[in-house]
Amino acid sequence: MSVLRRPLLALARSGRVKEALTTLPVASSVVRGYVPGESTDDAIRATARLLDDGLAVTIDHLGEDTLDAEQAEATTRVYLHLLDQLAAHGLARRAEVSLKLSAVGRALPGTGTDLALENAHRVCEAARAVGTTVTLDMEDHTGVDATLTILRELRREHPDTGAVLQAYLRRTEADARDLAYEGSRVRLCKGAYDEPSGVAFQTREEVDRAFVRCLRILMAGQGYPMVATHDPRLIRVAGSLASRHGRHRGTYEFQMLYGIRPEEQRRLAGDGETVRVYVPYGTDWYGYLTRRLAERPQNLSLFVTSLISKK
Repeated sequence: MSVLRRPLLALARSGRVKEALTTLPVASSVVRGYVPGESTDDAIRATARLLDDGLAVTIDHLGEDTLDAEQAEATTRVYLHLLDQLAAHGLARRAEVSLKLSAVGRALPGTGTDLALENAHRVCEAARAVGTTVTLDMEDHTGVDATLTILRELRREHPDTGAVLQAYLRRTEADARDLAYEGSRVRLCKGAYDEPSGVAFQTREEVDRAFVRCLRILMAGQGYPMVATHDPRLIRVAGSLASRHGRHRGTYEFQMLYGIRPEEQRRLAGDGETVRVYVPYGTDWYGYLTRRLAERPQNLSLFVTSLISKK
C-alpha cells in the first residue's frame, strides 16, 4: 500500500478538512477536473461531450450512507429525473447509471435492505423504459453480502443489472466465479476503501495479482467483463486475456474515471475498444475525490499545486 493511501482515506472521514476545502473558492475549479458539476444538467452536458468523442458513459449521483428514508426517496427521484433527461437528450443508448445502494436506503436500520431493493427496482424499471441499464456500485466490505443479495433479486426481472467486484477483497475470486455466467455484467476494479488486512490485500503488488486472477476468471466465463483500471500494464493484460479466450471487441469493455487519463480513453476507443467513462456529479464530492486520490496518489500533487497557485 502506498504510504499516502491510508492518510488520504482518513481525510475522507475528516469533517474539519472537508469544511476547510469545500469553503475554499478555488476548490470548485480543481474538483471540476474530476466531477463535472453538481446538477443533472452538468452531468448531461459532460455525457454528451464524451459520447461525441466515441466513449460510453456511466453516471453516478454522489452520495452514500443515507440514514433517512426521505433522503433515500430524494436520491431515487434524482435518478429517475436523470434517466428522463438522458432519454430526452437522446443519450440513453450509450449512457447507463451507477447506483450506490446505501444512497437509496440500504444503511437504514431494520428495513434498509428492503427499502434499497424497492428503490433500486424503481431505478431499474425507469432505466429499462428509456433503453439503458443500471450497475450497482460496491462499497466497503460490510455491505458486499447485502449488495449481492439485492443484485440477485433485481436480476430476476432485470437480468442486465450490472455488478461491481473489488479485487482487493480476499473473497472476490469466489464472487467472480459465482457471477461469471451468461448475461452477467461485472465491473472489476481494485477497490478504494480502507479495509482491514483480514478481509483485503494491502500491498499494490498483492492487489494487482488479485486483479489479474479475478480478471482471468471473468474473461474465461460467459458474462460481460467491465475492466475498470487506468493501469497500462493491466490494460495490456486484459487485452491479452480477451484474445486468449477468443473474445472479440464488444464482448467486454474498459472503464475509466472522468478526468483520469482522457487521452488513453480516446486512444482505446479509437482502436475499436468499448470504453466507458464513470461520470460522478453532485454536491457530495468530497469523499469521492479523496478516495480517488488514495487510489492514485500522484494526483495529490496536482490538487495541492492547484490550491496553492490560485490562492
